[in-house]
Amino acid sequence: MEVRHATNPDELRHMSDEEIRARFVISDLFTPGQVAAVYSHEDRMVLGGAQPTPGTPLTLENYPELRAEFFCQRRELAVTALNGTGTVVVDGTSFQLSDKDALYIGRGAREISFEASIDGTRFFLSSAVSDRDYPTTLIPAAEALTTETGEQEHANRRIVRKHIHEDGVASSQLVLGITAPEPGNVWNSMPPHTHDRRTEVYVYFDIDEQERVFHFMGLPGHTRHVALKNGDVVISPAWSMHFGVGTTNYSFLWVMAGENQSFADMDHIAVPQI
Repeated sequence: MEVRHATNPDELRHMSDEEIRARFVISDLFTPGQVAAVYSHEDRMVLGGAQPTPGTPLTLENYPELRAEFFCQRRELAVTALNGTGTVVVDGTSFQLSDKDALYIGRGAREISFEASIDGTRFFLSSAVSDRDYPTTLIPAAEALTTETGEQEHANRRIVRKHIHEDGVASSQLVLGITAPEPGNVWNSMPPHTHDRRTEVYVYFDIDEQERVFHFMGLPGHTRHVALKNGDVVISPAWSMHFGVGTTNYSFLWVMAGENQSFADMDHIAVPQI
């Protein structure tokens, strides 16, 4: 497990492009036949990727950095199928996941494994510290709370699906969903905002090999950006703006952990302030 430390906003101003990527971008979570994980000190989230090959299950190990008897001893976990179809087995119970389905796994689950039905199936893992027990629950994409937002004239019309949220599947900290700009739309998370009480992580996917998404971060007046390819993950500290634009439309998973679970608890930043 790789460990990433928390960052003060003043540090960002002096970082090189390479240093920014090393601190905030994760580009190697998905490797066939492996489970990879990163421990972020931003709200102590663990971010991971599992890409099993058909016929060869993968098991979520108990990483020594957690100082736990098993991975979910003090943690909750969300497993989301970014693409493909497969099975997640939790303490002997099997859950079938297809594209953009999510599985919430509550604190106390001991044995977790991943199986793929087809080549290329990728599961994204996001975990936060939990102080209570909630039941393991499957949230199919078709059952996620779905809304439309944005405006075509601003090229930010998008579909938002909330899988884990305060009015839906219960969790201790995690709030998770998937947003997809509609064809002809490329901006996300507009107007720009922060939510100083929660860290947010983005996973960009459904991106052609020749396309990129430019993700912006930082404080107003001191914006930095990173160029991301399919499957890249970016960690957005609570103090940072987070919004992006693609060379085409795309999908992105967003997951938050922190002080509260209010989706609307954000501080908007006017575009001229960027």
